[in-house]
This record gives sequence, structure tokens and C-alpha cells, in this order.
Amino acid sequence: MYAIVRAGAKQQKVAVGDVIEIDLVTTPVGDTFTLPVVLTVDGETIKATGLEKASVTVEVLGGTKGPKIVIQKYKNKTGYKKRQGHRQKYTQVRVTDISA
Repeated sequence: MYAIVRAGAKQQKVAVGDVIEIDLVTTPVGDTFTLPVVLTVDGETIKATGLEKASVTVEVLGGTKGPKIVIQKYKNKTGYKKRQGHRQKYTQVRVTDISA
């Protein structure tokens, strides 16, 4: 059985035991919380409606960082150039239960 969950602005496919990275949350390490379910698949059964009671429970493992992204701006003949970096912060979670 697996489910498609919504975590922030993204959707991810998860199964029990998977470790995924979601957008940063303020939940302490070791605590659990639930993610809303968009779709569940159990063998041949696909369920996309009536999922108000369905949930995916995840356990927080810790914080991680994404890859470094370098942003460069340059304008010809004016002497303007700007260099900026960014590194997105994520929370690593383990899926412990899928209830449909």
C-alpha cells in the first residue's frame, strides 16, 4: 500500500518505512504528526475521494539542507553584476503508518 501526500506545496508518493524530505516544519525531533492524503493505492484499489479520515503519520528524524544554488545577475556595459547563494532547509521524516 502506498499514498500520495501533500507536504507544503509539493506532493510525494510514500509507503510505510520510507524516509522523505519535506519543507521545514517546527516539530521537534522524535515527535510525530500527520500529513493530508491526496490518493491511496492498495493493490488494485485506487481511492481518490472520501479521504477526509485518511492520514499518514510521520516521525521527525531531523533537519537537512538542500543543494547550494548560485544566482548570478549581469548587465552588459553597465558594470552591474550580483552574485547570491541560496540553500533550502528541509525536515527529514520517516513514514510510520498509513490509515485509509
